[in-house]
Amino acid sequence: MDTKLKNSHKFGIIVVILFLCLCAFLMMSNYSNIRNYLENKTDEGSRQSETVSQMGFDLAEGNYILYNEYSEETELSEVISMYGQRNFDLTRKFLEYGVFDEEGKSLLDETTEQAASRLQEAENYYAFRAEYQFSGEGEISDIQVSGTEMSAQRQYELETAFLTDAQSVMYEGYISSISEPSGVTIIYGMSAENLAGYTEAVYPGETGLYSLYNAGSFRDPFEILILITAAAALLFPCVKRLDISEMKLFRVPFEIPVLALFIMLMSDVFWIAGQVVYETLEGGIGGGSGMFLNFLMWLGIFGVFFWAVTSLRAIIRMRGAYWRERTLTVRLVRWLRYGEGGGKRLRESGKTVLRKAKGFLTDQYDALVHLDFQDRTNKTILKIVLINFAILAVISMFWFYGIFALIIYSVALFLFLRRFTKDLQEKYKLLLKSTNQLAEGHLDMPIEGDMGLFNPIQDELKKIQKGFKKAVEEEVKNERMKTELVTNVSHDLRTPLTAIITYTDLLKNEKDEEKRREYIDVLERKSLRLKVLIEDLFEISKAASKSVKMNYMQVDIVDLLKQVGLENDSKIGAANLEIRWKLPEHKIVMWLDSEKTYRIFENLIVNITKYAMPHTRVYIEMAETDGEVHISMKNVSATELDFNVEEITDRFVRGDSSRNTEGSGLGLAIAKSFVELQHGTLKISTEADLFKADIVIPKAEAPEEEEKRDA
Repeated sequence: MDTKLKNSHKFGIIVVILFLCLCAFLMMSNYSNIRNYLENKTDEGSRQSETVSQMGFDLAEGNYILYNEYSEETELSEVISMYGQRNFDLTRKFLEYGVFDEEGKSLLDETTEQAASRLQEAENYYAFRAEYQFSGEGEISDIQVSGTEMSAQRQYELETAFLTDAQSVMYEGYISSISEPSGVTIIYGMSAENLAGYTEAVYPGETGLYSLYNAGSFRDPFEILILITAAAALLFPCVKRLDISEMKLFRVPFEIPVLALFIMLMSDVFWIAGQVVYETLEGGIGGGSGMFLNFLMWLGIFGVFFWAVTSLRAIIRMRGAYWRERTLTVRLVRWLRYGEGGGKRLRESGKTVLRKAKGFLTDQYDALVHLDFQDRTNKTILKIVLINFAILAVISMFWFYGIFALIIYSVALFLFLRRFTKDLQEKYKLLLKSTNQLAEGHLDMPIEGDMGLFNPIQDELKKIQKGFKKAVEEEVKNERMKTELVTNVSHDLRTPLTAIITYTDLLKNEKDEEKRREYIDVLERKSLRLKVLIEDLFEISKAASKSVKMNYMQVDIVDLLKQVGLENDSKIGAANLEIRWKLPEHKIVMWLDSEKTYRIFENLIVNITKYAMPHTRVYIEMAETDGEVHISMKNVSATELDFNVEEITDRFVRGDSSRNTEGSGLGLAIAKSFVELQHGTLKISTEADLFKADIVIPKAEAPEEEEKRDA
């Protein structure tokens, strides 16, 4: 049985060797075609034709660069920075060129009159000439190619190719950030001498190894034979007599053939083989020994490829067992996981490193999840950028091989972003839950939970919740004030109105003249009281609706305050009060509504006469600063001050809730409204029985001066 197996292996080995020799022979038999290709490539006419064909893209970009040199719509430094290293920089050294308007006038300073004349008229002067015509809308309206060395067929082919190149440049944004040519004609010309020089510069006669490497006569047979070799490696074992895959040579761990293929790919065996072939064809490796060396080279390349594919073919047959039995990685993992001695030490060290790395990554991830965009000193983003830079820098060191590391990095980045997105979704759900609570009116329900990246928004939601609660409380307060308003208005209007009706009835039946006069006095007093109340209602209504017309004029506020004090002197005396004045001795002239300001002072002084304790002193002071005037009025209250100072200036709120004193409850509200209409503030404060009113009025400019400044 063993003899038959050995004989079978011998037969299979012979067939494989013959097959590989045939592949090497077929590759070498193509050398004559490769030699003919290289000889054709060095032909000057072919090179020149190829050169002109490849010039279209450069000229299309040159249209933009030359037009911008004329129009100067984009800074020259910016053009050089972005487009200074383009192929057109070399091409223009061999060209005469010009930009012309619709009348044929040259627009470029560097184009001489002689060159401009030749470009437009002397078509037979140039071996190659290209003319681009642009419409006023910036579209290419025509491309014409001519030249002494351009046949009619060649001209047509180049015009078609150049149009395609120009459209690519125009519509695919290669150079679209600078101004587009419009309403001009751009002409290029290249003499026969310059065309030969340009051809030699970009397409030298000695094509060398590069042309061989790109030759279809070299690449195509090689790629076809590689595919045939791979197919043979997969199919030969299907024939029992040709199956040599169980030989020890092919029962190697998975990583070895993969590494061999990787080295062949990374070392670019195709390029190395091309060098050997090129040297052979050029005579550097001549004679029979040279051809024998070529034969061994191709035999080795196809042999290694056949061996690697045959070794990996066992994956199909063995399936899961292959990875357990023929992989060094699995063996290494088992040793690290279960091995003693060195394996155990490595295992412990690895756990420590992984734990530290996990802790570091967790900290960075947590910082990213809780990133505060309001914190300008936050360095988390910079850390992430630097880490990403370090990873990409390491990957870039592997050059082409880094593509595999980049794939691994991309997978890890995908997993990271997926987890990050999932966490953001969870935080976002918490945020939506909180906003829904607010939308449903649950203002007392606390907004809690770690929202990570949305924590600043959570803080803002708490502020909104607080603001809503304050607004609701304010609305409740307003509703309460409205209820009290109706009650107070009804009471304050009904009281004098009832007295008027009562005394009118008494007056009708009263015969005693003394009593009639007494009744008339009461009627007059109650009518005046009703009039004052109605006027106050109108005043506060107009002030609340901002419909009060202000009549500004120059007012000496010191003199006005003194005048109010004098006119209310009788009320002050009747209340047994002593006023201590502390006013500036000089005039303070301000732009104010004198009537409204008078009413402010009057209401405050009358308020003092009603509620101040008799036989006490009242302090009225005025102080001036650069931008405002501060007025302070202080008195001792006759009753305990148990009201809310924030509500005392609201409508129909009175200091004596029992309403024993006569008043509408609108005095302070009107005063506050008139102060605010003049851009000032009125603040009421109390300390024990001390009542204090502070007025701050800014110094405003004259209306004409303010209008001039705004204009």
